[in-house]
Amino acid sequence: MTLYLLDANVLIRAHGDYYPIDRIPQFWVWLYGRAAAGIIKMPGQIYDEVAQSIDMLGDWLHDTDVKRALILAEPTNPTMVQRVIEHGYAPNLNDIEIATVGRDPFLIAAALCGPDRVVVTREVSRPSAQRQNRHIPDVCGTFGVASMNDFALYRELQFRIE
Repeated sequence: MTLYLLDANVLIRAHGDYYPIDRIPQFWVWLYGRAAAGIIKMPGQIYDEVAQSIDMLGDWLHDTDVKRALILAEPTNPTMVQRVIEHGYAPNLNDIEIATVGRDPFLIAAALCGPDRVVVTREVSRPSAQRQNRHIPDVCGTFGVASMNDFALYRELQFRIE
């Protein structure tokens, strides 16, 4: 079974642009169901990034059942995170560059820690970007990790509003 690992921007944009929680609750029920079934997850560091929201998205994420279902229940592999930083971005990033990279290495490292994992992000490939400016799809490509955008995920998992 494929495990889809969500980037924070997937939830932020879903709520902000396409599926506001108060207007299209069916999407959030569907997402929770896929998370509870172990199909969709987020590493804890990515969850923490988006759970800081002080709106309906933050409220939804702080629901105990949602949090339990959504967070990937695996310990962070610091060696893998360091590998992603050094080989996916650059081996000698300074503190400012590391801050720019943010928590993305945790997402990609989680994908590297198991078979059949796909990173889902709103970021688009930008092959010319270097160092801290590399985008998630390009860093995933460096490691042979599959990535897709959110709408490809919704099609693949057959999300529909009825």
